[in-house]
Amino acid sequence: MALTLQEAAKYSTDTLQRGVIETFARNSAVLELLPFMDIAGNAYRYNQEGTLPGIAFRGVNEGYTESTGVINPQSEGLVILGGDSDVDRFLVQTRGNLQDIRAIQTEMKAKALALEFTRAFFKGDTGTNANTFDGLEKRITGSQLIYADGAGQAGVAFTKDTAGDTAFLEKLDELIDAVEGEPDVLFMSKAMRRKVKGVLQRSEHYIENGSDAFGRPVMTYAGIPIRVIGNDAEGKEILGFDEVVGTDEDTGSIYAVRFGAEQYVAGLRNGDVNVRDLGEIDEKPVFRTRIEFYCGLAVFHPKAVARLAGIKK
Repeated sequence: MALTLQEAAKYSTDTLQRGVIETFARNSAVLELLPFMDIAGNAYRYNQEGTLPGIAFRGVNEGYTESTGVINPQSEGLVILGGDSDVDRFLVQTRGNLQDIRAIQTEMKAKALALEFTRAFFKGDTGTNANTFDGLEKRITGSQLIYADGAGQAGVAFTKDTAGDTAFLEKLDELIDAVEGEPDVLFMSKAMRRKVKGVLQRSEHYIENGSDAFGRPVMTYAGIPIRVIGNDAEGKEILGFDEVVGTDEDTGSIYAVRFGAEQYVAGLRNGDVNVRDLGEIDEKPVFRTRIEFYCGLAVFHPKAVARLAGIKK
């Protein structure tokens, strides 16, 4: 069974752990929507369709030419995402209740972890950090990588007129059509959402609205929720207009994603988000809380995700 972290929180009986899972989901649209598959061990192996076997019409007394399909074995490993939070005994004695201080620090640590997972979901690269997993930016290639100018040589600033708005919406529709079936969500930055909203307003499109799992309003396009990806734990915009395409260094992207365990895009985990109270440690007079999440990411279908890149303000 695959559950989002928000759903998994309902089954947790540990109050501290449940609060951390809730914090994870509230601070990340990715973790709110991404279904997680529980796996045994530290990796998940699966087969992906490569080429279908041949099929043909035959005449009477004729035979078939035998052929078989091509299966591509794939494997996704788990990584360890976590951190320690220390509260000095001095603060406990002079500043107030131990549990209150530790709860605040634990919530802050959980928020940072949620933001780091979100960053890795898009920007993770095992080539530069072997301890992470590859994100969507690195995984999306070929026909699933759509460039604003059609060639990928340079970014395109769609003009704020009828022709520019029409061209932008055509590219947005092309992005949606690139995903098998239909995407569940469009991920973009706040600045990109403003751009999309402006295009829709100038084009006299009806701006649709829905809500997320916490009842917060969400803008949609063609019935597909638009979810905002903000900053990482260091305050840097995850999907900002700072991507390099051709000679331009100020372009942005929109991602279309379809979720589904063993079918499209899903997270992998071995166990829930683990929160442990280590008590006062020997090395120094502090109370330590450790949060760890054994997690990974799998893209099961080659058309489960698509990216529209090279968009300029």
